[in-house]
Parts: sequence; structure tokens; C-alpha cells
Amino acid sequence: MPDATTTVESLKEAIRSFATQRHWEPYHSPKNLCMAIASEVGELCDHFRWLTAEESYAVCQSPESREAIADELADVCNLVMLFGVHSGIDISDAVARKLVKNAVKYPPPAG
Repeated sequence: MPDATTTVESLKEAIRSFATQRHWEPYHSPKNLCMAIASEVGELCDHFRWLTAEESYAVCQSPESREAIADELADVCNLVMLFGVHSGIDISDAVARKLVKNAVKYPPPAG
């Protein structure tokens, strides 16, 4: 499922189906999902604690750590998708609207 050909909707459906098969819906309130996202972000951060910027790039390419980092990133993304499902927020629309807001707030430098 490469990024270039995978839709956000297909990711949302895959994680929703996975959770439904395990009867996890009662635990997937927006509050619980938000807290789970924060926890998983912390686990992702563990891989980078105290590294320099250069070291952080290197650890992402290291065969010893790349899969573990990818797993934590996937956990964060899966929970974000579930948050979209259970909150009714369209993720693509939210991202597009936020890009417009950010373009106004942070215009490119002149010159």
C-alpha cells in the first residue's frame, strides 16, 4: 500500500475494520484516541531522544532501527485514522483547510 496509490479513505476503512473485528469500538472515544495518539507519539520520540539532527536522519536509515520507527509511526497514523472515523472529521479536508490557514499565517519570505 504505497503512499502514491493509497487513499486516506482506504486506510481509515482498513483500521476501522481491524478494530471492529476485535470489538474495540467501545474504547475508541475521541478522548481515548487522543490519549492513545499522545502515548504512541511518545514511543516514536523515544527513538530520537538526545540525538542531533544529523543522528536523527541516520537512525531513520539504520536497518537496526528503521522498522521499529516505522512501526511506531504506523501506530500513530492508525490512531489518527481511527480518530477521524470516530469524530467524523474528514482528515483530507482538515489538512487542506489547515494548509490554507498556514499559508496566510506563514507566507514565504520575500525575495
